[in-house]
Amino acid sequence: MRKRAAVLCGAAIVVAGTFTAVPADASAPPSAPTASAAGLTWKKCGTADYPTLQCASLKVPLDHANPRGRQITLALSRVPHTAKEYQGPLLVNPGGPGGSGLTFAGFIASGLPKAVAAQYDVIGFDPRGVGASKPALNCRPGYFNPVRPDSVPSTPAIEKANLERAKSFAAACGRKYASVLPYINTISAVQDMDSVRRALGAKRINYFGYSYGTYLGTVYAKLFPHQVRRLVLDSIVDPTGVWYDDNLGQDYAFNDRHRALMAWIAKYDATYKLGTDPEKIEAKWYAMRAALAKKPAGGKVGASELEDTYVPGGYYNGYWPYLAEAFAAYVNSKNADPLIDAYEDFGAVDASGDNGYSIYTSVQCRDASWPRDWRQWQKDNWAVYEKAPFMAWSNAWYNAPCAFWPTDSLKPVNIANGKLPPALLFQATNDAATPYEGGATVHRMLAGSSFVVEEGGGNHGITLSGNTCLDTYLAAYLTDGKVPRGGGEADAVCQALPDPKPLTAKAASTSSRGAALHRLLGARS
Repeated sequence: MRKRAAVLCGAAIVVAGTFTAVPADASAPPSAPTASAAGLTWKKCGTADYPTLQCASLKVPLDHANPRGRQITLALSRVPHTAKEYQGPLLVNPGGPGGSGLTFAGFIASGLPKAVAAQYDVIGFDPRGVGASKPALNCRPGYFNPVRPDSVPSTPAIEKANLERAKSFAAACGRKYASVLPYINTISAVQDMDSVRRALGAKRINYFGYSYGTYLGTVYAKLFPHQVRRLVLDSIVDPTGVWYDDNLGQDYAFNDRHRALMAWIAKYDATYKLGTDPEKIEAKWYAMRAALAKKPAGGKVGASELEDTYVPGGYYNGYWPYLAEAFAAYVNSKNADPLIDAYEDFGAVDASGDNGYSIYTSVQCRDASWPRDWRQWQKDNWAVYEKAPFMAWSNAWYNAPCAFWPTDSLKPVNIANGKLPPALLFQATNDAATPYEGGATVHRMLAGSSFVVEEGGGNHGITLSGNTCLDTYLAAYLTDGKVPRGGGEADAVCQALPDPKPLTAKAASTSSRGAALHRLLGARS
């Protein structure tokens, strides 16, 4: 991550005319599916925000190697195309693993220019085990209920308490879902996607994924390269580090974003009255953490819950004004109410979050090998903590069930691919959840791909959230397959949007496209 500031020196903002179109056979519009070709029955399921949504379900094999064996159900959604020119299905995924995609289809369809969205059937789906798909996993309801042990294992007793929690979660998953867990993984989810393609009556699909959804998309493209028409990846997982090394890499990047929040607070000392020195403000934050470890606010926000509350600020700077107000109220006025509100808004986990975490662990623990010797975790995470304390142990315990997971592991997929039409990749230079190097790596691994970088951006998930420069490239690609071509590591560079201002009207601050996107992406996506 040390190279982020330098890699774009050779990149210039790409102007109109420096585009390359996809090959004709890849960009030719497909025929709209007929009723007999499509194996799905769509019913209205619109919401106030997305009134044109339709829903369907699809049976797929639990084990794709045994197609006549046990069947499970995938929940699907659709915003149907309305234009005469039809460009096929656009499958969308918000990440996770464990993110629900049903409402996400409505978000994507409403966020794209109307003329673009009208040419696609935008298809959302709950991956196997998620949300409305059946069975939906929930290994241990209430696993994140407050107040949990301090994440930093500063004493043997604290470490033992956290270890017992992680072991008990893994054991609960094994007891409840022994017959299912071997088939909850990225490869099985990708095979489900191809079942969706066939049920839609489509020869090829278009795909748009964020975060973990980028890994899902690249694995699909690897296993089914000739079924890919267009491929959009936003905030890109490093496929060479799944999943243990990627999580360690996140810790440094999230620490940087937390310090960016401290610097932002320092800039607005007149509002928050926490000082003008970011390091001293950071010291006050850790003092708040220490106080909450001893006496949780409202009996529900201890040290671990405080981390849960502030980690989302590393994903999306739109949360910063709320987090800053809660911090200031606690420190300056001994008022914990805004902090409790912030925890309930950003950090608390509900039943859908329990389901999401069950899938997160099931996929990550099965996808790739994890150290089974806890001493390796201790060594690695204490080393990270010395340099990047903000999220090191919080992230370690979030993933710790993988040290005790009841299934064996698969081998990661080498997503290198020279058989695809040009893919379009988006990445912010200061993204914490999927650090910049992941996007650069995938750009090198996908021959002919185009890399659009948001210079100075720190949000996770950057298209369709207000940056017109990024969205212009996205719309052009989905319209006619054109991608920018530049002379540096990046093919095009867009400047990041300004950081937010302190709150003046909460309604305006919480109704933006960016806020809507990040509510759908969720934390740890």
